[in-house]
Amino acid sequence: MSAMSLALRDSATMLRRNLLHARRYPSLTLNLLLTPVMLLLLFSYVFGDTMSAGIGGADRSEYLAYLVPGLLLMTIGSTTIGTAVSVATDMAEGIIARFRTMAIHRGSVLVGHVLGSVLQAIAGVVLVGAVAVAIGFRSTEATALEWVAALGLLTLFALALTWIAVGMGMVSPNAEAASNTAMPLIFLPLISSAFVPVDAMPGWFQPIAEYQPFTPAIETLRGLLLGSEIGHDGWFAIAWSLALTVLGYLWSTASFHRDPR
Repeated sequence: MSAMSLALRDSATMLRRNLLHARRYPSLTLNLLLTPVMLLLLFSYVFGDTMSAGIGGADRSEYLAYLVPGLLLMTIGSTTIGTAVSVATDMAEGIIARFRTMAIHRGSVLVGHVLGSVLQAIAGVVLVGAVAVAIGFRSTEATALEWVAALGLLTLFALALTWIAVGMGMVSPNAEAASNTAMPLIFLPLISSAFVPVDAMPGWFQPIAEYQPFTPAIETLRGLLLGSEIGHDGWFAIAWSLALTVLGYLWSTASFHRDPR
């Protein structure tokens, strides 16, 4: 059997392992998904009328359309926290050390975590999107090609944040530390254009909100689903996603291959 076949086989085994863990212990994933769902319901029904007036909208439905793309990306940030916790748990319990001694492809351990996390993130996006549709979200402007592009962007962004989360989990001493270390993945969407336009923020704060990873991805997703102008945000979103993927991959693999003391 070739080295590539062995790598694929072992990666598939590790993917199955992580999916089984997620199925047997669904409480962490569900708890992380509650944050974007609760924010969706809160901002739609409690703050919807007020917030829609702030962005020039006429009613709650227009603000709901503005809100959903940001919360879909926030869902990805929330679910990848579970990845950091899972990796840190494996490290603390010693299973990673055991994997190092086994005749398996070493990279398959990380690949299994990454693929499992991306699949969970997309499943979470589908769940939050279904809740949004149930309360009135509609995307009548998007073509089939734009829907495919939107799904591709969400998958690429999920891959990028997952590699970062894996790196966070590798360097954390325990699951609690990993959960705290990964909190920026939830915090950053709160200071992006997910809830209000960047122009509505204080002038000194606008560059921070505009050029962080989430805002270009959110504006690109809005353009694909709602027909608004994308401009340079599409290139920024792709650049951020690729840069974070490479950074997370290098960080994770370096931490994984480092000899334990």
